[in-house]
Amino acid sequence: MLLLCGSLCAGGSLLFGQQNSPEKIFYNAKVFTADPQNPYAEAVAIRGDRIVAVGNLAEIEKSSSADAEKIDLHGKSLFPGFIDSHSHSIDGGLNLISADASDAVTTLDELPPFVAEAKKTGRGMRGDILEVLGMPLEFWSHTDHLNAEFSTGAYGKQSVLLRGMDGHTAWANRALLQRAGITADFLKTLSPGQRSYYGYDKDMRPNGFLVDAGLEKVEPLLPKRTPAELLAAGRAALQYNYSLGITAWLDPLATDDVLHAYKLLADHGELNSEIVAFPQVFAKNPAAELAGIQKTREEYKNVPHLHVTGVKVFADGVVEFPSQTAHMTKPYRNTGRNGDLLFDPQKFAELCVMADKQGLIVHVHAIGDGAVKAALDGIAAARKANGNSGLPHTLTHEQFVRPADFPRFRELGVVSALQLFWADASNDTIEIVKPYLDPEIYKWQYPARSILDNGGIISGASDWPVSTANVFKGIYQAETRKGPEGVLDPSQDMPREAMFYAYTRNSAHAMNMESIGTIAPGKRADLALLDRDVLTVSPERMRDTKVLWTMVAGKTVYRAK
Repeated sequence: MLLLCGSLCAGGSLLFGQQNSPEKIFYNAKVFTADPQNPYAEAVAIRGDRIVAVGNLAEIEKSSSADAEKIDLHGKSLFPGFIDSHSHSIDGGLNLISADASDAVTTLDELPPFVAEAKKTGRGMRGDILEVLGMPLEFWSHTDHLNAEFSTGAYGKQSVLLRGMDGHTAWANRALLQRAGITADFLKTLSPGQRSYYGYDKDMRPNGFLVDAGLEKVEPLLPKRTPAELLAAGRAALQYNYSLGITAWLDPLATDDVLHAYKLLADHGELNSEIVAFPQVFAKNPAAELAGIQKTREEYKNVPHLHVTGVKVFADGVVEFPSQTAHMTKPYRNTGRNGDLLFDPQKFAELCVMADKQGLIVHVHAIGDGAVKAALDGIAAARKANGNSGLPHTLTHEQFVRPADFPRFRELGVVSALQLFWADASNDTIEIVKPYLDPEIYKWQYPARSILDNGGIISGASDWPVSTANVFKGIYQAETRKGPEGVLDPSQDMPREAMFYAYTRNSAHAMNMESIGTIAPGKRADLALLDRDVLTVSPERMRDTKVLWTMVAGKTVYRAK
C-alpha cells in the first residue's frame, strides 16, 4: 500500500550521493514503520524534514518528482528514530565528561586505581571534592572496605564521594562526612525513620552510606555546574543518543541546570531533537507547585524543540539492601518497615487532578508495589474528576506490581515506562533483594508481560545514565531476561516486536507527541538505519546491532565510521 502526504513540506536537505535534492527516496530496505495498520514497507520518500510517502518503490516513484535522489539501502533495516521515554540525558552527558566507573569497575579491587586516576587527571574533581560515578550497588555492603581504602592515607584529608549507579545512593568518606556535619551526634538527633537514610554502626557512627535524603547535607558542598560544562554535557548527550539511533527523549528530572543545558544547545542552533522535560514536584502544596511549573513553562516556551509539558513525582526510593526505601505493601523482612511513601495520598490525588486539568502529564517514579498502587490511585482520582483527558500519565520503573493492579494500567490509560535492561537474574535482583521481601511480592518482579497482556501500553525507557541507553541491549534483556545467575522469571519475557513498538510509537505517545514515532506521511523524518534485520535474527545477534546512520528532521546527525 502506498501512503502519501497530502502536503509536501519544505525543509533541510540531506547529502547522501552527488545530488542535493530536497526529495529523497530510500528503497530496497526492510522498513518497520511502527504503524500497526501498515507495519512494513520497502521504500520511504522524504522531502525536507518530512516523510511524504511509504510503500513499494514503483508506487513511490510514480508519486515523486523526476529529480528525487534515489538511495539504495541494500536490504538494511530502516526504523523510525528511537525514542527514550525516561532518559536523564544531560546527567548522562555529564557522566560522559566526568569520572564514570559504570563500564570500568565491577569489583572492589578495580576501584582504587580508577579513583586514583580520576584524581590525577582531574576528571573526577568537583571543586576540591573527588566524585566518582556509577558504583555497583553491591559495594554498599562493604563500607568497612571502602573506609579502609578511601578514608585513610592519601584520602585522609581528601573529600571523596562515590555515587551509586542507581542515582539514589552514595558513599562519602570520613573527611566529607565531617565536612557535611554527618556525625554520630547528628544522627542521634534524628528519628529512626530519618536515620534510615544513613548507614551507621551500633554506636551510631556513620559508615559513609547515604541514600536519597541522606545526600541532602552533601549536595550543597559540590560547586554548581558552569555553562561551559552544561553545554559540553549537552553536546556529549546528543552524540551518544544519536549513535544509538535515538532521536527524541523525555528528560524526567528537569532541574534548572538541565533546562539551561537544553537552552544553551538551542541557542547554538544544535537542538533539533524533540525533548520533553518534566520538572520535579513533591505533592506537598499542589497549587503552589503547579503555579511554579507554569512559570517555568513560560520561561522556556520559546526554546525550539524543548517542551515542558509535565511533572515528575517520586512515590518512593529503591528496593535494594541496604537502601530499602521503596514502598512495599508488606514490610521488609529484616526491618519490619514498609519503606517510604514520599507523598500523602490525598495531596497526591489533588496534584493529579489539578495537573490533569492544566494539561500537564504526571510522571511517577514507583518501584515498590505499594508505591505503584498509590500512584495509580492518584491518577484514578484525576480520571474520575476530569474524565479521560487523554494525557499519557505514566508510571516508571515498577519493579514490583500487585497482580490486582495489572489491568489498571489499561483501565486508567497509564503508560508503563519500564527499564527492562534491569530485568536480569543477577545480584541486583536476587541476593540484595529476594531475602528481604515477602515471597508473594518478590515473584512479580518487572512484570512487563503481565501488564502488556492486560492491555497496558509499555514504552521504551532506559533511565540513562543509571544504565545504558542502548535500545538493542534493553530489548535483549526484555526478551530473554537472562543474567549471570540464570533467567529472571521467563513468564514475563516480552515479544521483540512489542519492544520495538515500545521504543517508537509508544514512547512518542508517552511524550504526547504524535508528530514523531512512526514512519508515516506527514511525520518528521526522524530515521535510523540498522545493519541487520533486527526482527528475525537471534536475540544475541539483535543485541549487537549497529546503527549505520541517524537522521533528525531530514538531516544526518550521525554516521558510523
